[in-house]
Amino acid sequence: MNRIQKKIWMLASVVLIIMAIIWIALTYYNQKTQNQYNDILQRYLSMNEVTSTSQKVVTDLNNYLLEPSEKHLDNLDKSKDKLNMAKLEIGKLRNSENEFALMNYMNLIDSLIETTDRSLMFYAESDTETSNKEFTEATRLSKYISEMTLTLIDTELKTYDVFYRGIIDQSAEFKKLGIWLMLLITLLLLVITYWFSLSITRPVQQLTRAANELSAGKFDKEIKVDSNDEISFLAQTFNRMRININNLFQEIQQNAQLEHELQQSKLLLQESQLKNLQSQINPHFLFNTLNTLSKKAYLEGSEETSDLLVSVAGLLRYNLKWLDKSVTLQDEVMVIQQYMNIQKARFTDRLTLNLEMDQSCLDVQIPGLTLQPIIENAVIYAVEPREDGGQIWLRIKDDDNMVRIEVEDDGPGIPENIRLQILDGELVETNSTSTGIGFTNVVKRLQLFYGMENLMDIQSDIGIGTTVVIRIPKTRGSEQHAQTLDR
Repeated sequence: MNRIQKKIWMLASVVLIIMAIIWIALTYYNQKTQNQYNDILQRYLSMNEVTSTSQKVVTDLNNYLLEPSEKHLDNLDKSKDKLNMAKLEIGKLRNSENEFALMNYMNLIDSLIETTDRSLMFYAESDTETSNKEFTEATRLSKYISEMTLTLIDTELKTYDVFYRGIIDQSAEFKKLGIWLMLLITLLLLVITYWFSLSITRPVQQLTRAANELSAGKFDKEIKVDSNDEISFLAQTFNRMRININNLFQEIQQNAQLEHELQQSKLLLQESQLKNLQSQINPHFLFNTLNTLSKKAYLEGSEETSDLLVSVAGLLRYNLKWLDKSVTLQDEVMVIQQYMNIQKARFTDRLTLNLEMDQSCLDVQIPGLTLQPIIENAVIYAVEPREDGGQIWLRIKDDDNMVRIEVEDDGPGIPENIRLQILDGELVETNSTSTGIGFTNVVKRLQLFYGMENLMDIQSDIGIGTTVVIRIPKTRGSEQHAQTLDR
């Protein structure tokens, strides 16, 4: 248990002990007073019980004399037993001041019971007149008992009058004592609480002032706290932190320039990586193209060969000039048409390109040579291996603040593991007849160009076909990348 916890437990213990002492004293005094009141009340109740029971005896006797029955006789016997019990309780109230009066009172009770018994006896002997006389005597005794009860109660009141007044005076004095005791305890608790709070708040205030000085940049002033608890340990730790901050402050200033240079180097590295991705053009593509041109020149006239040469020249010029710059979708569509003119020379009617374009989207900026590798991939894997060829669809649609580009083919599809590798940016081995700028490079170049991820999605069903979906913003989202690509 740490020191602050000990202080808290000590304060709580003192408060609980004081409250327990007060509660025990009040409970003892209240219980004592209550017992005294109960004793006096019991005396009055016992006397009143004699009066009511004696009247009940007379009533039950009258009922029996008017209508003799086992029920009425049983009620009368119970009343007499109850009167005897009340007589025994009265005997416990005897003292030096009421001994004579209480003796006469008990004799009256005995006389009432005897008179009742005689009335029953004469009634049983059919001596109705004598029985009625005894009943009248019992009634008189009952009334006399009631009067005697009032006299005894009055005597008891006079006897205990001094006692009552003493209890009242004692209660008033005890109330005054309780008020003074409460004030004293309150003062004591305030002093203890103030001392306790001061032992905690003073070190905290010292630590707060030290923290304010640190926040103002004063790292050369030692932190001292007058305390012997955990706050002192916190101050020592705080002081060590001040020393470390002071040492690191100089290092931060020295490293600020180095950090700036590092950021510049990082930008240059990204640009270098982009240049590296953009420089991968497979010479086999040029070889296949030239081979196709030579065969066409042999088999056909010079006019179609001339058109084919124009397409090749345009494609090469586009690759060399715009590979490291941003272009419009219109430029990309034009180069794709040139590329498809070359490929149709190879595949003739086996290859069909279907274009669906929203003309309002063709001015959107996109990295150069983005769509041609995707079209090329569809030609190599979806059209070339099939004897009957295949179809490719290029769709450009307006999608709110985005442009949706879809390249669909009816080829054999892409395996799921390859699809996930492409979307994750992992290197995937490409066919040797392609330009070399494959899906993976396109994904990375789009991310660098727009400063965003998840721009491309690939939907593929084995045996049905593949659809590459690219969603690009109409406005480029990363100015820094735009400047890098446009340099």
